[in-house]
Amino acid sequence: MGLLDPLYWIVAWVLVTWHSFWSIFIPPASGAAWALSIVGLVVVIRILLIPLFVKQIKAQRALQILQPEIKALQKRYKDDRQKQSEEMMKLYRENGTNPFSSCLPILLQMPIFFALFHVLRFGVAEDNPIGPMTQPLVDQAAQATIFGAPISASFLGASSYPDATLNIRIVSLVLIGLMTLTTFITQKQLLVKGISNADSNPFLQQQKLLVYVFPLMFAVFGVNFPIGVLIYWLTTNLWSMGQQYYVIRNNPAPGSQAFTEWEERQAKKAARKAERGGGPPIVVEEQPEPEPKVVRNQPKRKPRSQRKGRASGSETTPNQEES
Repeated sequence: MGLLDPLYWIVAWVLVTWHSFWSIFIPPASGAAWALSIVGLVVVIRILLIPLFVKQIKAQRALQILQPEIKALQKRYKDDRQKQSEEMMKLYRENGTNPFSSCLPILLQMPIFFALFHVLRFGVAEDNPIGPMTQPLVDQAAQATIFGAPISASFLGASSYPDATLNIRIVSLVLIGLMTLTTFITQKQLLVKGISNADSNPFLQQQKLLVYVFPLMFAVFGVNFPIGVLIYWLTTNLWSMGQQYYVIRNNPAPGSQAFTEWEERQAKKAARKAERGGGPPIVVEEQPEPEPKVVRNQPKRKPRSQRKGRASGSETTPNQEES
């Protein structure tokens, strides 16, 4: 039993499980059933990698915060590159970040990538059952085609299928082109819009070089990949593009191009809202009417002479007043 045999069995089991589901709606020997099973494999793997993706985003944000310290180290050790690299790595360790964190999802998917390659190339193409993929399932997968090209065939191995050689080469070239393009866009999208001051960081400069190296590698080696593997990598690239686009657009790193665009969108949104008279309605509370003021008439003060006469007991009759 080989070291990677358990991984081959796991990949085969995921494919068989998805194939059992799709066979309810689609003929089991159809290319659509097996292609969708490969897409299902991508979904399972990418869901399992979500925690790593979150960690990747946090590490990239930490790099933004460390930019002033990185620049200071570059200036301090500009004449000693080895010391500069050592101090930067120490800084990254102390802050729990890694400049190559964006490459981790790709690196961790490589074993799955090669396991699927093994299942299709040495299992389906050579008629060898692997784990849960029994002989009847191997026969079904061998009959599955995409636009007339078997999913287990590759560009260089097209001559082994005399009746489908042209279809295999055309489908392979189209998928290789799409795989290369989406790989480039995914990496470029992260560096251009998702990271601020990438030009000032030597590690990010090396990562920038990988933006061009990875697509070139897949374009060169893609001619050896079975069509099913090309479908897998194209699907995972589309997932990465969508996932990164959502995060970069809605939660951009401060100082990045995406953050500037986010601020502009927020300003335009606020302006449109103001033009429409939007915003929360202003509730004006009705003030109760003031109660009428009661004016009390104060008794007039009598003259001193009258107060004195009343005190002495003299009274004046109405007739006397009239006379």
